[in-house]
Parts: sequence; C-alpha cells; structure tokens
Amino acid sequence: MAPKKKTSTMIWVRKSQQLENISLLDCSPLIPELPQSSDSASKSQPQPATKEHTLSKQDWSQLPEELLHIISENLEDCFDVIHARSVCHPWRSIFPFPSCLLRTSYSLPLFAKFPRKSKGFCTLEKFPMFFFRVRAPAVADGLPSEFFVGGINRDKSDDHMQLPSSLQCSVKVKIPGSDPTLMNILDTQILPLGYQYKIIGWDPDSLATSFRGVAFLPLNKDGGKEFVVLIGYSHDLLVLRSVEMRWMRLEKTSRADCKHIVTFKGKFYAVFINGDVFVIDPYSLEATPLMPSERLTSQNYLVPSGNDELFLVERIIVRGSVIQFCKLACRVSRLDEEAGEWIVVTDLGDRVLLIGQPGNSSCSAKELPDGCGVSGNSMLFTNEIFNETYSYKYGVDIGNSEDDLNFWRSSRETSVTILNTSPMVALRFALEKP
Repeated sequence: MAPKKKTSTMIWVRKSQQLENISLLDCSPLIPELPQSSDSASKSQPQPATKEHTLSKQDWSQLPEELLHIISENLEDCFDVIHARSVCHPWRSIFPFPSCLLRTSYSLPLFAKFPRKSKGFCTLEKFPMFFFRVRAPAVADGLPSEFFVGGINRDKSDDHMQLPSSLQCSVKVKIPGSDPTLMNILDTQILPLGYQYKIIGWDPDSLATSFRGVAFLPLNKDGGKEFVVLIGYSHDLLVLRSVEMRWMRLEKTSRADCKHIVTFKGKFYAVFINGDVFVIDPYSLEATPLMPSERLTSQNYLVPSGNDELFLVERIIVRGSVIQFCKLACRVSRLDEEAGEWIVVTDLGDRVLLIGQPGNSSCSAKELPDGCGVSGNSMLFTNEIFNETYSYKYGVDIGNSEDDLNFWRSSRETSVTILNTSPMVALRFALEKP
C-alpha cells in the first residue's frame, strides 16, 4: 500500500508563526526490522514456483557490493542517493551522503567595529538552495498549490529518533511551540537553485544592523584554495582576501549604501539603494560602473540564472504618488558581458526569476505541471510588505489606458500568499476566479 500523503496543514503555518528550521532527515538509521503481520506471514508460506521472483525487503540488503557500486555510479540526482541510503543499513555504508548537500563554512575575522579591529571571529556558510513544490491532486482541481524556497540542512539532532520513521528521507519542519513534522521528499518536486552564502547571525534584511549581504569567490590560483569575500556593511563595501585575512574598504564605488551582492562568471556585482550597479574584479579589486543606457528611478535587483545569464530587474518608482508595490512596472535587462552593457529583454524563456530572501535566483518552469501557479517567462517577488503578491509578466494590461505595455507588470491570473520569509520562504499559489 502506498504511504498516505501528508496534507498541507502539517507544513504551512499561521502568519504569527515562523519556520524555525528545515532540515533533511537521512532516515536509514531509523529503519527497524519490521515484524511480519499475520497477512504477510500467510503470504510467506511456500508458493507454487513461478518464473518471476519478487525481492523482499531483506533481499535488498543482500545485494552484492559490486552491484551496489554500479548503482551508486549511475545515480545523478543527490536526492536519489538519499533515497538509496534509506533502503537499509548496508546500502547506507556504500552510498556516501551527497557532498552537494553538505554545508561548507569558513571562519573570518569580525567586522562589526570596522575600521577598528574586532576581537573574535564570524562564520561564513555556503548552502545549497532549492525550490520545493508539494505534490498534491489539488493542481487538477484548481486548488491552491504550496511551495518552499530555501536551503536544506542535514539533521544532526538527538530527537529525530523519536519522530515517526519513514523508508524514505524527509524534510523536517520545526515550528516554535509545536512538535516537528515530516514531509516525505517523494511527495515533493525539487528544483535546484544553486548556492548562496550567509554569515551566521547576520541578517541582511534586519534594520538592527548595517549588514547588507555577502558574496564569495574562489581564486583558484595554481590549484590553491585562496578566496575573496565581499560584504556590504554600513556605507562601505568591505573586502577580505584569504592570504591576508583582514577586512579592507573597497574604494571608488557608489556613494550610496549597498543593497545586495551577487557573483557571476568569476566576478562580483553589487547594486546600491540609489540604483548604481558596479562590477568588481576579484583579483585587482577594481570597481567599474555598469549602468543601463537609460536610467530610471527604480529599486534595482540582480538575479543570476546559473552561470548562463545575469539579469537586472528595475522596479520603477513613480515620484509623488502612493507606492503600491503590486502595481509597479518593471524593466528587465540581461548582461552582455562582452560589450559591458545591459540589453532590455521582453522574454525570459522558461525561466522564473525569484527575487527576495534567502537570495535572488531563478529556475526553469518547464518541468512544473500546468495549473500549479508557477509558469515560465515570469518573475516573483517573495518579500512583499503585505505578504501578498502576483507573478510579473511582460505586456500585461491592467486596465489603465495611460500605461505603457512595454514593461513587466503583475498578472492577476494567480495570487500568491507569502506565509513565511525566514529562514525558508513559504508560498501558496491560488488561481484567481474570473
């Protein structure tokens, strides 16, 4: 019998609650040797010989080690490896935990009192990001679809032995004031969003500090392990090189505060609150302005699409009017790296640009089913003030005759409720009734 799927009430929370942690449970240590029921015992009696033989659960653990190595070499998806590790104890010893799901950390000097030296260290962490779609029959019925955006942690807590075990790995959701709940990954469609970096304990969206994001680039000189870290802090861009291990102010950039930083094809790109954009070479640390040919009054965002494209999204602010974020128009451009300029685009192909915490990213929508609420050639802001938004599409007519349709605007076909933004983004998509 197939396992019963968990309902959304086990995953989504009220707005007054926040997700404390989401982590990956590698459940193979939890698998007991299950006693056979009376039904299964009766079925285990000698049966007439047939040409087919069905392997039992115990048989899987007896597969030759050579065959397991062949299987391990042909598993391309990291979550397939997790599933294989969850079959039984012998399989766990053969299939190592996927390195792409492990978090890499670096110990760096503190920067809180810059330009004065701070005692102590902070931790920079690299983590993989994913886009989770909860599989449900609701897609066919036009009911809301549910998504997560964020990272995965390997569960190292002592209390997971007390949780209900599963033969497959799960995502554990911890909600303050309640017991952890599990979501089977087999019930979830997962799309990779690349990697993000964060400094533990520093929130780029917090008003309590002047920290505004971090980016990391390996230098790979002569096969070494040298790296450069760039952060936005207070009114400065601070840079640290691993060979020196000290923070320095990056000169000749914008006079405004940094908004966020991304990396693309081995270079840093920083955007500032006044709309300035700079590209920074990690070797020379030279900063070069990279502005659109026609400057707008806008909030600007940089969105990498893997290592293929870098997009600049300009959310246009109309001065002297009440700002309604869901009605703002956007201009989208892609970087022509060779020419060193931004090219305005009207089509993103099958891409979906995700803008907001825990980092701007993009994914392909071609593998998502119709009617789930997410479609290609669109953008989604996941950090709206009032926790409600819509997907942005090009040329949308919102009924205002004065609007220029040569921009991206919110499409009212699907409404999006932002249930949580930290540490994971939780979204609910619902098709609007005509």
